[in-house]
Amino acid sequence: MLKEFKEFALRGNVVDLAVGIIIGAAFTAIVTSLVNDIVMPPIGVILGGLDFSDFFVVLAGDQTPASLAEAKEAGVPVWAYGTFINALIKFVVVAVVLFLVVRQMNRIRRRFESGAEVAVAPPRQEVLLEEIRDLLKASADRGKPPSA
Repeated sequence: MLKEFKEFALRGNVVDLAVGIIIGAAFTAIVTSLVNDIVMPPIGVILGGLDFSDFFVVLAGDQTPASLAEAKEAGVPVWAYGTFINALIKFVVVAVVLFLVVRQMNRIRRRFESGAEVAVAPPRQEVLLEEIRDLLKASADRGKPPSA
């Protein structure tokens, strides 16, 4: 059983998956910082500092707490739709930013790949040998011996 586990754990695709998850976690931190620290502040300014996180509806009871935190602390059942709206906005922003990042990475990758396919001219000796071959073939096709 230990041998089977070792074979499973050390398979190439399992190791690749583990590396992908680790890189993904690190990339998540980068994207989260980009969204929270770079993209969201200007959006907050554009929306006039509007924060949906305190938008809620009391589902039962007579109390009308001033904030969602107060409602949760008092144990009042609430429908916290503002938190959901914030999560949706953040998701859309993350998706757009991630799309733009991946798009730029693909452009850079294509640029490097196209640069790697530059044709290298063959050595002069090969070019001369190809010309001789072509002359021999052309003269053979005409039925004459090649002239020097």
